[in-house]
Amino acid sequence: MDNLNNIIVLLDDKIWFVLLFLLIGNGLFFSIKTGFVQIRRFPSAWHRVFGNFSLKGNASENDGMSSFQALATAIAAQVGTGNIAGCATAIVGGGPGAIFWMWLAAFFGMATIYGEAVLAQKTKTRDENGEVIGGPVYYIQEAFKGSVGKVLAVFFAVMTILSLGIMGNMVQSNSISDAFFTAFGMPKWVVGIFVAVISAFIFVGGISRIASFTEKVVPFMAGLYVVASVIMLIINHANVIPAIVSIFRGAFQPQAVVGAGAGIAVRQVMRLGVARGLFSNEAGMGSTPHAHALAIVNRPQEQGEVAMVGVFIDTFIVLTMTALVILSSGVLGTEVLYAGDITGTPVAQLAFTTGFGGFGPMFVAICLLFFAFSTIIGWFFFARQNITFLFGKKAIIPFAVIDVVFIFAGSLLKVDLVWNMQDLFNGVMVIPNIIGLIALSGEVAKMSRMNSDDKKEAKK
Repeated sequence: MDNLNNIIVLLDDKIWFVLLFLLIGNGLFFSIKTGFVQIRRFPSAWHRVFGNFSLKGNASENDGMSSFQALATAIAAQVGTGNIAGCATAIVGGGPGAIFWMWLAAFFGMATIYGEAVLAQKTKTRDENGEVIGGPVYYIQEAFKGSVGKVLAVFFAVMTILSLGIMGNMVQSNSISDAFFTAFGMPKWVVGIFVAVISAFIFVGGISRIASFTEKVVPFMAGLYVVASVIMLIINHANVIPAIVSIFRGAFQPQAVVGAGAGIAVRQVMRLGVARGLFSNEAGMGSTPHAHALAIVNRPQEQGEVAMVGVFIDTFIVLTMTALVILSSGVLGTEVLYAGDITGTPVAQLAFTTGFGGFGPMFVAICLLFFAFSTIIGWFFFARQNITFLFGKKAIIPFAVIDVVFIFAGSLLKVDLVWNMQDLFNGVMVIPNIIGLIALSGEVAKMSRMNSDDKKEAKK
């Protein structure tokens, strides 16, 4: 396992060195091409999501989901272990400065995910049974006709199935079992069986059950976690401003900040921040377009705006809360953290302990159960779309069985190996998606300008 982990880390480092520039560069490119749509259209996007807020959308296998259900399914995938375990891992490995690079990646990523959602809406189609289906494989083939587009689409589909449906869901179950073992001493195999069984129940329910689950669970879980985090920040209020300062200082002078590893370089801080940020908000990865494609909206641009809110909630609200709780708690500079080689979820649990006492680890474990489990559901749905693309609907049930087996297996594996494998597969699946996005960037820019003046468009 250690040798395999070392090989994966080496490959991972090489790929992510390129992706650092590719993802940030693509986000900057789309920001400029769309006239910084993430700023210009954000008020409209916020109103579109919360102006007519409802938890009673009607999803159907044939017609798709409501706009909010699609967003909830996307956020279910986005708000997961990356917001707790991923955030903590980035801070321990790269110091507070890693959070700055998460923010930067998310800001530009909002323009990227706008493009992903718009294109997913524009190219969605129906499968052999008449059900709405969509995602990057369809806009990749729109960008590149013939065999080139087919090869890129198939490659993306295979990587998505492996990255999200297999490796990604192993990460989620791993984090859940780790959290419950720390908080309650519960055997990891017991937690693994529980998560696998509940996952199987929802998997077999199809799109309607997935949408119904996510639209109700996501607002509850995010709200509960944010409220508890605010309470923690009030308890540790004297350390909040220094924590924020350490994020900006650590981004460019990591060795000057307490808690950063010895000899750490800015490149490593950037890599951890962008990699964990991508794992958290998934902008540019090509995952959330599978949900946004199914939204029932009047224009593709509408769902593009909704998609931006998902990144904002994930990174600038939920993940930032985790970061500030950890940094203001004081645990990052303690010998306990490094002497015990603590990383991932236990770091957040230790931080919440400073305010909530013995209930802290239990609270984080419960939140992580909601976060990670909802991500398992979201990622299965994304992988399911690509299974349908490659093999048809007949392969969905066999894949669900395989996925459930890996969910259980993931709960037992070593955390570093699972995270590094997920990082590697995430990075690989990004490449064909970004290629497709760049090829169709002109189309996205044109459509983003169409809704820059709603009054003029309405007259037309």
